[in-house]
Amino acid sequence: MNEERITEGSSWIDPRGQVMKTPDDVAEMLRLRACGWGLKRIARQLGCSHHTVKGYVAAGGLKPFKSPDRPKRLDGLEGWLRERFVRHRGNADVVRQDLLAEEGVAVSRRTLQRAVQPYRQALKAEALATTRFETPPGRQLQIDFGERLVEIGGVKIKAFVFVATLGHSRRLHVRAFRAEKQEHWFAGLESAFTTFGGVPEEVLMDNPRALVVRHDAVSRSVQFNDKLIAFAKHWGFRPRACAPYRARTKGKTEKSQLVLLRAPSLSFRLDPSRRVPWRPVH
Repeated sequence: MNEERITEGSSWIDPRGQVMKTPDDVAEMLRLRACGWGLKRIARQLGCSHHTVKGYVAAGGLKPFKSPDRPKRLDGLEGWLRERFVRHRGNADVVRQDLLAEEGVAVSRRTLQRAVQPYRQALKAEALATTRFETPPGRQLQIDFGERLVEIGGVKIKAFVFVATLGHSRRLHVRAFRAEKQEHWFAGLESAFTTFGGVPEEVLMDNPRALVVRHDAVSRSVQFNDKLIAFAKHWGFRPRACAPYRARTKGKTEKSQLVLLRAPSLSFRLDPSRRVPWRPVH
C-alpha cells in the first residue's frame, strides 16, 4: 500500500540525481517565493526537489561553488621555499631537488611552480629596481654554497660546492665538500685567499647559520658568529652579510653558482694529493 502511494503520488520527486539549476530557474524560484508560493509548490512547478528550492531560496540566489579545504603537501614550508627560491635565483628545478633531499617531500614541477609564483614576481620586481653595483680591485670577495648530486665511483652522493668570486674581475674559485659546516666555509675561504694570492677588504656572504647568528631585516644589525669574527681578524678582512631575502646584493657569486649547478658536463674527481676532497673538471 505504501509502495502504491509512493508510485502514484505525482508530487513526490526523488532528490537523488538532481542537477544544478540554471540562473533563469533560480530567478523563477525567487519570484514565485516572493509571490507567496510554498517550497513544495515551486518544486512541482519547476520539476525538482523542494530541498533544492529551499537551498536556493535560503542563499538568495545561485550558490557559489566552494572547493573543499584540503591539506597541501607544501603547507608550512612557505618560508623555506621563499629562502631557497631566492637563493637559487628562481630555479624551481633546483628548489625541487632540495625539497626532496632535505624535507623528503616529492612534488611535481607544476605544483612547485604554482607555490613559488608569488616569489617569482618579487624577483622580477627586484631585478627591475636593482642598480648594478661595481667594486674596485681588492675591495670585495663574494662567497656562497650550492648543492648538487654527483657520481663518484659509480655512487651518487650530494656535493656541497663552495663558490668564491672576486667582485671586480669576476675571477672564480670553487671547492667541493661533503658538508656545509663552519669548518668548510673557513677552508673554502683559506683556499680562495691562497689561490688569489691575497685577502680582500671585505667578504660578502648571504646569512648562513654557520656564520651569522642574527640579522635584523628592519634595523640591518648583524651579529656574526664569534669564530667568524676571530677568523676575519686573523686574515684581516671585514665580514658583511646581505640583507635578508636580498641575495642579489652578491649577484656575481649567485650567477657563478647557478652556472656551475646547471652545467651538465660538470663532474667531480677524487684528488688524494690535495686537501680538497674533489676537484671540479670539465
